[in-house]
Amino acid sequence: MEPIQGQELLDAVMELPGWGLENHELVRVVTFEDFVAAMAFVNRVAAAAEAAGHHPDIDIRYNKVRLALVTHDVGSTVTQKDLDMARQLSALLDE
Repeated sequence: MEPIQGQELLDAVMELPGWGLENHELVRVVTFEDFVAAMAFVNRVAAAAEAAGHHPDIDIRYNKVRLALVTHDVGSTVTQKDLDMARQLSALLDE
């Protein structure tokens, strides 16, 4: 798996509404109605991540969930694996 960098990465992020780049990671912050709704989403993320074998870093602050994706075994860079997982996690929000 090759790192995605430069303009190719910027173009890919533009196609992922709600996602951005922070410190070389693909990041999205989602706000929910309350803690219970945030945790329900995180549990769905956990199931999807486990099935894909690719796990985001997750930070939960009451009703806010921060997801960060990077492929650690490719020098902690963004790869197609991260972009695919971002799309999958975004789809969970549409359910």
